Amino acid sequence: MILPIVAYGSPVLRKVCDDITADYPQLDKLIADMWETMYNSNGVGLAAPQVNLPIRLFVIDSEQIFQNQEEDEKDEYPDAPGYKGVFINARILKLDGKEWSYNEGCLSIPKIREDVFRNEDIEIEFFDENFKIQRRNFNGLTARIILHEYDHIEGKLFIDHIKPLKRKLLKRKLDDISKGKVHVDYRMVFPK
Repeated sequence: MILPIVAYGSPVLRKVCDDITADYPQLDKLIADMWETMYNSNGVGLAAPQVNLPIRLFVIDSEQIFQNQEEDEKDEYPDAPGYKGVFINARILKLDGKEWSYNEGCLSIPKIREDVFRNEDIEIEFFDENFKIQRRNFNGLTARIILHEYDHIEGKLFIDHIKPLKRKLLKRKLDDISKGKVHVDYRMVFPK
């Protein structure tokens, strides 16, 4: 089932999320719904707060980025062919590598994209969809997507990483999103 995406201004997007256990109600269905919602909205990641749930769960699929690239372009990205997976109760263990800039957007903040600096390498511990503990290293675009979604479960947004002046210049656009004055091709819910 396709779930509505929560828009900027909704309190759930600013909440540090709670861990869950393997017996979380209908977890398999929630994960399936999150995949369907993410693909329906042309995203590469989706966190539970974006579907109005304050829990430490997100999904990412960086594989789809590399599927549409030419072979010679894939050499530019050390993380090709990407990674598709579920992250439950994730904790960043280490940030490494230089910070690099990339133009990011967010399904909860449609029509706004900004350059964000993030570390190129991460080490993360999480449970997968089978509640098996994983400890993995990621880099490149995959690491960036994970960090973006990880921010969501920590109550942060990508706009928190841009300079205050730039954020101030975006205020009107952000206010319009909160008021529902934005057109997107996917279901959204706006703050009351």
